[in-house]
Amino acid sequence: MTDTPAPLYFDCDTGIDDSLALAYLLASPEIALHGIGTVSGNTTAAQAARNTLGLLSLAERDDVPVAVGRHDFLSHAYDGGAPHVHGDDGVGGVALPEPARAVEDGTAADLLIRLSHEHAGSLEVLAVGPLTNLAAALAQDPTLPSRIARVTLMGGAALVPGNITALAEANIGNDPEAADAVFAAGWPVVVVPLDVTMENVFEEAHRDLLAASGSPVARAVAAMLDFYMEFYRATYGRRCSALHDPLAAAIAVGNVRPTMAPAVPAVVDTTDGPGRGQTVFDLRGQRQGARDHDGATVRVVLATDTPLADHLAERVAGM
Repeated sequence: MTDTPAPLYFDCDTGIDDSLALAYLLASPEIALHGIGTVSGNTTAAQAARNTLGLLSLAERDDVPVAVGRHDFLSHAYDGGAPHVHGDDGVGGVALPEPARAVEDGTAADLLIRLSHEHAGSLEVLAVGPLTNLAAALAQDPTLPSRIARVTLMGGAALVPGNITALAEANIGNDPEAADAVFAAGWPVVVVPLDVTMENVFEEAHRDLLAASGSPVARAVAAMLDFYMEFYRATYGRRCSALHDPLAAAIAVGNVRPTMAPAVPAVVDTTDGPGRGQTVFDLRGQRQGARDHDGATVRVVLATDTPLADHLAERVAGM
């Protein structure tokens, strides 16, 4: 355990893997969760906030402020989310308690900017949904990057296919303009793409460990994973699930470490062609090991030091 937990702002579109990531953050003494903003993606920003507040109530963490962020994306309206992946409510139909705390009066961008002043220079940002709120905060306060220690985000695909088109991953593909603004802002960004998230898999035995836990949060997430694993049966040929958002969370916390994560020029395709939403990383010259490009502020994680699933299940089950 660190003596001084790192302050962290969490931006999410609370579906099932977001819920598992949140449970992990709540169980991690390495960080102090100071605020959560929600965005449309897996479900609406408003529903994501309800899901988040319900999980916080289960965890008896009603001290964490939650702000509703952008409903629509920068260039187009929210288009209905991913109910086939996360259920109509984003959490696989699992009932969560009515929250004891209301959402904040301001927006998610307002909350992020406020926290950046309260924890100037040390605030970590973890974003696991479309990057609309971060782009809105940058437009609202262009000085924001100077007060952020690091942005870790789940999104994109470097050397593998996308998951909503041949080239685009969902978080980036939902709002390419927002993602491109985040990449270009000059703050330190760590991108955790499908290349590594699809290689980290939660099995039925891991879900069973959560279901048998004494933690109400762990049991609720285990119930959600029943829906999520059924979706992933077609991908993996068995009931299990990819660990997209939890891997980004574990990297942000510091318990999983990238072993290959070069800092390279990176842009997002914002055209209307077949490449829209593609994350384009300049990976030339990387054959003999990771090589940083001078001046590049975006790191893309291509390999990590340890599989996540066992550590994730043990920590969340032990909440």
